Amino acid sequence: MESKVTKKRPYDYFTLVVMIILAILFIFPLYWIITGSFKDAGAINAVIPEWFPKNPTMVNYDKLSAKPAFLWLWNAVFISVMSMILTCATAAMAGYALAKKRFIGQATVFTLFICAMALPKQVVLVPLLKEMSFLGLHDNMWAVILPTVGWPFGIFLLKQFSEGIPTEMLEAVRIDGAGEIQTFLTIVLPMIKPGIGALAIFTFIGTWNDYFLQLIMLNSSKVLTISLGIAKLQAENGTDFGLIMAGAAVGAVPIVAIFIMFQKYFTQGITMGAVKG
Repeated sequence: MESKVTKKRPYDYFTLVVMIILAILFIFPLYWIITGSFKDAGAINAVIPEWFPKNPTMVNYDKLSAKPAFLWLWNAVFISVMSMILTCATAAMAGYALAKKRFIGQATVFTLFICAMALPKQVVLVPLLKEMSFLGLHDNMWAVILPTVGWPFGIFLLKQFSEGIPTEMLEAVRIDGAGEIQTFLTIVLPMIKPGIGALAIFTFIGTWNDYFLQLIMLNSSKVLTISLGIAKLQAENGTDFGLIMAGAAVGAVPIVAIFIMFQKYFTQGITMGAVKG
């Protein structure tokens, strides 16, 4: 058999060059932060930049270890992971119920979720702050976690994935004697796993980067996140960019790790969503 070789068009080469340039532009800030964290103050502030540290040093990480930076990192990881788990769990159940169950007011409930997606978080910030204070959770990490649970976008996303589950399959499982919980765990969850993977990345990154809500809800040093801690270091140390870059480099590790862990499901989720339109 003769193998068919696909002939490259000029457009394909142009697209490849553009993608490489864009990839370099997006990766460069991370590269600059990581390499900058291993430079001393003189190299960082040099007129002619050092693209790679000539004399690498750990002094910035030594100064960072003297701060509660790793406690801030743990706080940020705890908040983001708990938000991710609880959001994915509630969104999966709510999305499945809205897609495959029939109850009074179903369309109204879904419409309310769609309307809630249009509300910016700043609009509900004051009542949210009062609610957390009433519950005694202000200056507590749960004050950042709980508002994330029930994210309307997550429910909408997983409802769309649940729509693709064949109703006949669910009816067959129930005829075989499976209960609602068993049906959800054995049939529904495996079929919407790509959507859950995509939602997990969205939730983790969104919670990690939600500087505004963290700034309002968290005050004490022991509950600060790494983003708030870096801002605090910047306020305390002024132009010590090496220390700030070291904190930013440490803070980037969980984001990269989560993306690598869920990349396969994220890609599947985006692809399936594109096919469904």
